[in-house]
Amino acid sequence: MITLAHLYPQEMNIYGDTGNVLVLRKRLEWRGLEVRVIAVSVGDPLPGDADIVLGGGGQDAAQGAIGRDFVARGAQLRAMAEDGVVMLAICGAYQLLGHEFVTNDGVAIAGVSVLDVRTVGSTTRLIGNNSVVSADGFRLVGYENHSGLTELGSDARALGSTPLGRGNNGRDGTEGAVSRNVVGTYLHGPVLAKSPEFADDLLRRALRRRGLDDELAPLDDSLSTRAASVALSRPR
Repeated sequence: MITLAHLYPQEMNIYGDTGNVLVLRKRLEWRGLEVRVIAVSVGDPLPGDADIVLGGGGQDAAQGAIGRDFVARGAQLRAMAEDGVVMLAICGAYQLLGHEFVTNDGVAIAGVSVLDVRTVGSTTRLIGNNSVVSADGFRLVGYENHSGLTELGSDARALGSTPLGRGNNGRDGTEGAVSRNVVGTYLHGPVLAKSPEFADDLLRRALRRRGLDDELAPLDDSLSTRAASVALSRPR
């Protein structure tokens, strides 16, 4: 049984990020693997036996609303990251996994320091379909829409590079951050629906951590591949 913990499904779910949960669940079920999904809202316990933790993006107001609750989970999230739990954090959740997010109004929202990143709000939005080549050779396709500019520290490596030059901050060509089995990215869409190789990589990491067979039967990903191609053909 693989357990997926979905953080703040109501507050942090813009641009279809809940779809990432659906994609992982179905890709497990299609292979005959048992899976359960646990929604974790403000005040709910975060299951200690979670194999994968997923968090989506939200408006700045939503991040402020769940900020204290998120920070209260910091010690547990850091311990889970140290233990190799797989985490996928999109946009706002990515920012909150860092040290802090400073809004455009100068309000500092503390993060939990799972990822060595810091984000500062700006007046410029980075928006549009985006393609990322990961450090592991996967192509990721998703939709970004953020004004937060993220800088990586020495203890985080970029998830990948974006030839379009937006990504983390619109300057250095990097997108996302990775540390251990924790991945943060700005790609909405949901990203896993158009990035099946990346989805399976997350599943393999979770299975391997549990000491289970991480060989995954192939699936027909032709529709996902076509969706990715269509997204990248559209004007930004």
